[in-house]
Amino acid sequence: MDATLTHWINATAGLHPALDKAMIDVSQIGVPLMVLAVVVQWWAKADRYHVRHAALSAGLAFLLGLAINQLILLFVHRVRPYDAGVTHLLIAPSADWSFPSDHATASIAIVAAFAMQALPRRTLALFIVAFLICWSRIYIGTHYITDVVGGAVTGILGAVVVRMAYRQNSRLDNLVTKIL
Repeated sequence: MDATLTHWINATAGLHPALDKAMIDVSQIGVPLMVLAVVVQWWAKADRYHVRHAALSAGLAFLLGLAINQLILLFVHRVRPYDAGVTHLLIAPSADWSFPSDHATASIAIVAAFAMQALPRRTLALFIVAFLICWSRIYIGTHYITDVVGGAVTGILGAVVVRMAYRQNSRLDNLVTKIL
C-alpha cells in the first residue's frame, strides 16, 4: 500500500513542467524558509517572550528531531523509492537512506513546537508550508509516504521532549528570551 500510494502521488511527476518546478522549489527551499520564518518571530511585537520561547523550542525540536533521525539511520537502511522502481525522480539522487525524511522531521518539529505553545495562527501557517514540503518530497520521487510519516513522528517526538525539558519562564528561558 505504501508503494502504491507513493507511486500514485508521484505519477504526474515529469508531465507538468510548472507543477514539477513548484514542487522542486518547495522541496529545496521550504525548510530554509520555515527556519527564516521562525527566526523572524524573535522580533514579534505581541506576546514577545512567549513567541520567543516558541521560536527557541522550535529550533531545539528541529535539531533534536534530526539527531533522532541520525540514530534511526544507523539501524534502518531503506532504499529510496526511485531505486526500487516505484517513483520517477525529478532531482539529483540522495546519498543516504530513505527512512525517515529529514525534511518532514524538520518542518513538522517546527509546527509541533508552535502548536504546543498554543499559537494557533502561526501553527496553521507553518503547517500549510510543512504539508507542502512533505507532499513535495513524495511528488518529486525521493521518499515513500511512510518515510514522511516517520519523519513527522520524529519531529513531534523532538518537540515533545523539548516541551518537557525546556520550560517557559525558567532561568535559562528568561535569560535567552530577553536577548535583544
